Amino acid sequence: MASYDFRAPRLFVDVPLPGAGGVALDKTQANYLGNVLRLGVGAAVLVFNGRDGEWRAEIAEIGRKGMTLSLVGRTRPQPPAADLHYLFAPLKHARLDYMVQKAVEMGASRLAPVITRRTQASRVNLERMRANAIEAAEQCGILALPEVAEERRLPEAVALLEPERLLVFCDEEADVADPVEALSRLREEARRNGTGAMPLALLIGPEGGFDAAERALLAARPNVLRLSLGPRILRADTAAVAALAVLQAVLGDWRGA
Repeated sequence: MASYDFRAPRLFVDVPLPGAGGVALDKTQANYLGNVLRLGVGAAVLVFNGRDGEWRAEIAEIGRKGMTLSLVGRTRPQPPAADLHYLFAPLKHARLDYMVQKAVEMGASRLAPVITRRTQASRVNLERMRANAIEAAEQCGILALPEVAEERRLPEAVALLEPERLLVFCDEEADVADPVEALSRLREEARRNGTGAMPLALLIGPEGGFDAAERALLAARPNVLRLSLGPRILRADTAAVAALAVLQAVLGDWRGA
């Protein structure tokens, strides 16, 4: 990753960059810059919209109802979009917040809640998920925001995946004991076949695990790999970080970092 300015506050703004005139901030963002950070006119701020790269801006105007930024110049271009779908059985409240944030940090391009037979939480607050995704991107210098998908039942979610997309699902009862070795074999096979990087999907189930019918459904799909994450049973949010790290290191964009 190129050198990065961690001193300037960084905000997501849902407007074209560059656009006509200044960038008007919402009340929450204006309060954060003006009252929490106590920044004044002329202070530097980094902004991004998930499409046009990152831009350096300055506070141009502070009013009673808001704040306006003026763009100075682009600091980083928009990188190519990642292609890693993260499918997961939703968790409750704070643990779901944590898992969403870590998935964004680890490079997921799509967040897709999946309802299984043992899922703990059947309803998902998508706006809260989006807010957590934005917060993670703001804090970690990420330019691309993941798509946040509506929750779906497991059979429908799996059916919507393209046939060429490799689906990796983690299962404590899997026979594959070494996930790095298994993924490396797939990478070497793709290299021999000249297919290059493959689109990826990772599925993490509920803490009760998948039932027999769900395992059979997943195993019947072409282009699927069932993995164990080692000798210990992991909580779902821990499993997400561990699995995303292994997948990115062997098949994902860590190899080109």
